[in-house]
Amino acid sequence: MSFVVHEYPGPAIVVMGVSGCGKSLVGELLAARLGAAFADADDFHSETNREKMAAGIPLTDADRLPWLTRLARWLHTERERGQRPVLACSSLRRPYRDVLRSLDDRILFVHLLVPIDVVRVRVRERSDHHFMPESLVDSQFLALEPLAADEPGITVDADVSPSALVDGILRRLRSADDTQ
Repeated sequence: MSFVVHEYPGPAIVVMGVSGCGKSLVGELLAARLGAAFADADDFHSETNREKMAAGIPLTDADRLPWLTRLARWLHTERERGQRPVLACSSLRRPYRDVLRSLDDRILFVHLLVPIDVVRVRVRERSDHHFMPESLVDSQFLALEPLAADEPGITVDADVSPSALVDGILRRLRSADDTQ
């Protein structure tokens, strides 16, 4: 009988936070710097979920569960391939993060903190015709549950330039990797 030993290059990374905090941009930059696979959780939403959000209707947990399960599968598949995937995903509540960890618990969350007034401006001024309207910003902040002490992750002030933010995240990731 032969065994395959997988060498993982560190935990998967989920860049989390409210809509408009910069998850996608920071996640893409971070993945590029790490040479990692990147995915934006928004791309995994069903058309029904997109339509609800575009209409200003917050998603329910029942709406989110299939979406979160698809994301957990993607993270797991990338890890099985020996990758350190980076996912941009709101992950606002602990139960959502638990679903993401359900298939592979080696996930490090990077929580981007941005003041609500900055987020409102960012969402209002989006030019990419995003399906998340400004009217849902308050519901995002109300739903947000910061990382608990037993959740592996870091919280960073994201009201700085994206390149400075990624530099700071990489320093903290290297420090965390060195202690494992």
